[in-house]
Amino acid sequence: MSDRRAVLAALLSLTALPALAAEDGSRVEPVALPFAVKAMRGPGSDVALSVATSGLLPVARAPAGASADPKATGNTAPPSVVVVWGEGGGAVLSLEGDRLRTTLIGAEAIEGFAAAETPRGAVPGSRRALDGPLSAYLTGPTRALGGAPGQGTVLTVRERQPVGVTAEPKAVPVTTQTLAPGDGRVFAGRTPQITRLDGRPAVAAVTAQGPAVSGLAVAAKGKDGVWTLRAQTPPQAGKGPEGAPLALAAVRDFTGTGQPQIAAIRAPDGEGVLQLWRIADGTLSLAGEAPGYAGPVAGEAADLAAPVPRGGGAPPDLALPVAGRSAVAVVSLKGGSPVERARLPLPAPAAHGVAVLDAGGTAKTILVGLADGRLVAVSAP
Repeated sequence: MSDRRAVLAALLSLTALPALAAEDGSRVEPVALPFAVKAMRGPGSDVALSVATSGLLPVARAPAGASADPKATGNTAPPSVVVVWGEGGGAVLSLEGDRLRTTLIGAEAIEGFAAAETPRGAVPGSRRALDGPLSAYLTGPTRALGGAPGQGTVLTVRERQPVGVTAEPKAVPVTTQTLAPGDGRVFAGRTPQITRLDGRPAVAAVTAQGPAVSGLAVAAKGKDGVWTLRAQTPPQAGKGPEGAPLALAAVRDFTGTGQPQIAAIRAPDGEGVLQLWRIADGTLSLAGEAPGYAGPVAGEAADLAAPVPRGGGAPPDLALPVAGRSAVAVVSLKGGSPVERARLPLPAPAAHGVAVLDAGGTAKTILVGLADGRLVAVSAP
């Protein structure tokens, strides 16, 4: 018991450290938690959606009459939540008005939600993307082919089908399709991201070709319901000792054109380059890039970037760490080339994630999990 009290006292002393001030006057404030943060999942992740629709917490309870499917047609979306956890427990972060609310949850509940991120048949240690009835994840481990842990030979896309009203209960039909990148490539150990392209579902993923070469791939569902690989980028050589593959930062309409673009980090080991890729006419083209940013290194599962909704119909910005992870930058991609709008200094390097809480489509709070186990919050600029 004395050891646990000592750990708690140490954590509370860390949260008492002075807050840092950003150039725009925003203050980076520590969030008091009785455990060191080891993992973090932002809004839209499998864990956050599961918590928000579980009924486990009052703040995370779905609206009355709403389906458990948060993206179902005509359904009210669940509240925006961020979930963090470490040894001994977890917490759900949400907004109550403009104030940050923290609700502690038990370790067993967190373990169950986190385990569901890797569905049956998926590559061990990988995570699925989930959007309403659609899920996408990597299957077919490549170790026997000399691939790195976490890679997959195929991308599996599963989609629940509508069920008509019947007198007897029946299983929900599910369609499953698999896609291979071809050309000696596999899918890198990066979580896919689901979006919509020309009004139909699409999935962005990272491919790998050898230990230090990677690229982007976009799979899309056609009018006939068949999934195909719509576009791939030319292979790019990674840098750093491990030759880390590209990292997906976010897939959003960053330029306001009505179609999504892919923000990615090339060679996140050390001096990473933020890239913006456009998707058009079956091709991926590089719209702009800027050095000086960081993403997850090879084998790291943290989500170190998050869209920053601006509201009012404006395209979102992107929050991600700068090189060295000593600060989080808020970057505009509206013109194609990255333009930094704000830089928020951190009291320790970003390590476990970057997530954004919004209210009514406007970002309010940016949360960052630090390498020393603390969680900090800053008002979105």
